[in-house]
Amino acid sequence: MTKNVKRFTVAIMAIIMFIGFSFGGFITKASAASTVSGKITIAGSTALLPLTQQAAKEFKKVNPKVTVSVSGSSSIAGPQSVLKGAATIGASDWDATKAVQGFSAFKGLVAHKIAAIPFATIVHKSNPVKNLTTKQLQDIYAGKVTNWKQVGGKDAQIVVVNRKHGSGTRVNFQAKALKNASFMSKGDNYKEVGKSGEMLAAVESNPNAIGYTDLAYVKGNVKAVSYNGVAATTQNVVNGKYPVWSYGYLLTKGQPKGADAEFIKYIQSSKFQNGSLKTLKFIPLSQMK
Repeated sequence: MTKNVKRFTVAIMAIIMFIGFSFGGFITKASAASTVSGKITIAGSTALLPLTQQAAKEFKKVNPKVTVSVSGSSSIAGPQSVLKGAATIGASDWDATKAVQGFSAFKGLVAHKIAAIPFATIVHKSNPVKNLTTKQLQDIYAGKVTNWKQVGGKDAQIVVVNRKHGSGTRVNFQAKALKNASFMSKGDNYKEVGKSGEMLAAVESNPNAIGYTDLAYVKGNVKAVSYNGVAATTQNVVNGKYPVWSYGYLLTKGQPKGADAEFIKYIQSSKFQNGSLKTLKFIPLSQMK
């Protein structure tokens, strides 16, 4: 056998071995992923619901032996459900292991940060008002300003839509947009809704309504108004100009194990963070300083 033939043969064998190892590693990883099994039950925040639902859909494709159930009602239901054993993961718009205004810390839980959530004041698309100041929002939600003409709109009664107590969106909107000013609690122009989807429906169906939600729900016949002259966008959160936002968390009883741990890893992975998470108008953790 000539030297050239020997060299060619050695090169071919090297390529075959490289391909074999590469595919072997791929198969091993795929097999490892597919061996993940168990049942994940997620409950809590409706602000995070579009995110947890999408993550569950993608996670199940990679891990067909895992069953994932996702529901949303309010942020307070997240840690409560985990402590009661009704859910293995709780979703919340605040770190429920720490006390916030109106709620004590939940002991025995571990918080896993998954995204930054931008919140916005919303009105019907037909409403000419484009911007509201902190003082104007405080007065509207306190019931002191009751007509849109008082804030540059048309002559019509403002219908104030609020989230019910226990909502993480409410906690964050009150703290960051209203600077902890009090909400009104009754009146013929006041109503409360339980979920983010219900907030969207309430404002979308009434040209004179005002509400608030996270950017994932701003669609259809509603629009986000600027806050103190700054537009409610993910970029303005990232650059520090827009202050009405919070981190979103997944909560577990102690350190997560098995399928729960793998799901949290997936939602924190760069693939999901820079893919579906951004598409849904949440902000990847890597972009926050």
